[in-house]
Amino acid sequence: MERLKPVDVVVIGGGFTGLLMAKELATRTSVSVVVLERGPDRQLLDYMDDMDEVDFSLRFRMMQNISEETVTHRHTTANRAVPVREWGHVRLGTGTGGSGEHWTGVANRYPEDTFIIKSALKERFPASRIPADLSVQDWTLTWKDIEPFYTRVEEMMGIGGKAGNLQGRRIDGGNVFEGPRSKEYPVRPHLQSYAMTVFEKAARELGYHPYINPAATLPADYTNPDGISRPACQYCSYCMLYGCMIGAKAQPTNLLLPILKEKKTFTLRNGCWVRKIVHRDGRAEGVEYRDENGREIFQPASVVVQATFTSGNVRSLLLSKIGTPYDPATGRGTLGKNFTHQMSGGGNALLVYPTKLNAFMAAGGQGMAFSDFDGFNQLDPDANILRGGTFTGGGGGGHPIASFGTTPPGTSARNWGSAWKQAAIEHNDRTGGGPGFSAEHLSYRHNFLDLDPTYTDKWGDPLLRTTIDWTDHERRMRDFSAKISDRMAEEMARVSGAKIHHRPAATTGRRSGRYQTAAYATTHLHGGAIMGDTPADGVVNTYLQHWDVPNLFVIGASAFPHAGPTNPTMTALALTFRSADALIERYLKNPGKLV
Repeated sequence: MERLKPVDVVVIGGGFTGLLMAKELATRTSVSVVVLERGPDRQLLDYMDDMDEVDFSLRFRMMQNISEETVTHRHTTANRAVPVREWGHVRLGTGTGGSGEHWTGVANRYPEDTFIIKSALKERFPASRIPADLSVQDWTLTWKDIEPFYTRVEEMMGIGGKAGNLQGRRIDGGNVFEGPRSKEYPVRPHLQSYAMTVFEKAARELGYHPYINPAATLPADYTNPDGISRPACQYCSYCMLYGCMIGAKAQPTNLLLPILKEKKTFTLRNGCWVRKIVHRDGRAEGVEYRDENGREIFQPASVVVQATFTSGNVRSLLLSKIGTPYDPATGRGTLGKNFTHQMSGGGNALLVYPTKLNAFMAAGGQGMAFSDFDGFNQLDPDANILRGGTFTGGGGGGHPIASFGTTPPGTSARNWGSAWKQAAIEHNDRTGGGPGFSAEHLSYRHNFLDLDPTYTDKWGDPLLRTTIDWTDHERRMRDFSAKISDRMAEEMARVSGAKIHHRPAATTGRRSGRYQTAAYATTHLHGGAIMGDTPADGVVNTYLQHWDVPNLFVIGASAFPHAGPTNPTMTALALTFRSADALIERYLKNPGKLV
């Protein structure tokens, strides 16, 4: 094995959190920083002339090669896990920027009480209402602790939106249910499409409080505090699963790499497959990896930052034998505990509008939402659920292939043939559904991560095994969301003159039964290396420093004790800023445990 020259900090993973940590270190200190990224190099020029829908949307060009590494899944410990053989429930990015290159750009903060979820549930409900196998816990921090870091992320990205709670003052047109924010968004919200105006009018008619989604796809030209200038979005709709061809979408290659490339203390190495973190006597010594030619290499470092995707973070710690694996039977151990996947739902309605929607002209994150049912807001006692979620709709982004072929029930007996083709052409760009729903996925004792005893990756290392299933609580949440979504769809039809059809549940993508890996939900996985107030209830402390190995920091959504109701990107980056401050301002000056 080749041993390289030691560096001060090695970062595993060149995605959003890893490159943000590297940027903070490289611009605020003189330490040497090496980022190891498994996938290929990516940059803006790669996206400027290549928006092939078949290649990106169907063949998943920007995703991890599932033939080299995947995960296995089972519903319960009584089942045998089997490998996920094609991208279904999640889509994990690879290459410089990771999933931060192909994300949609929805840029929500979590609700204020998310961070004290266990305390909030205890205060709200009697013990008899809280499931015995619920394993939620408070996050080690509060809204007051994280809010300044949300602001830093929004200013770095140039998030477009409108405040709904500015320093405690409620403002119509923004999310009036959000936690109090210290500053207004740095950029105005996106322009409204016709579908957004229909959504807004219907929501107001029903007494809800709609707002334009906050988005990381710039509604106007913007220069951030680091001096990075980006142009306004051109509404091409190629955001989800694509890198932005002009740089309007906030992504690591246009926000962070331009700064890092100017720093002589920074090095990015692509094609590096990290296999384990080497440690001894409670201290990380570096990482072992294979380069693109298959050579075994050891990179010594004084500090290691584990910054891959949620599943990658947990698998790396398990393979490295750092921490105590979680045992659901006894509740002992923390590594792999509290695995969650954001819950989604909605109704079965299909609207056929009397006019074309021009849905092909859109921006990632563009759309409307209302948070009247977030958290404990307006929970129907008959629904028997503990938390609600956010309703969204009115967005566009229909690509030519993916958007073609939606027709009302009964239009054609088959989804092929001349009659179907004619109906598809007639209804093309005129259809839409009721609001979608995203909600908190509370953590349960039986949902966890560990190493699979049977299946391995291309190097012979065990795959990560996911044990997860929906409970009756998630199924009741979907039923609850369906009623509201269908009510909204009826009102949208009334205010727009659209015809409403109700599709069979099986055709809408709503999963009312078991957890599935075949149908896409979101790429929002959380937990497994959660933050805790003590080593007994967390893998990392409040600064994302590993409890057992103080010179190891594990950053990203793997630290979330449960899943919030919306996209986790802003929260993951806010926690990264907070962790970077602690590493730079405290640990590097006095190495040891941060308390």
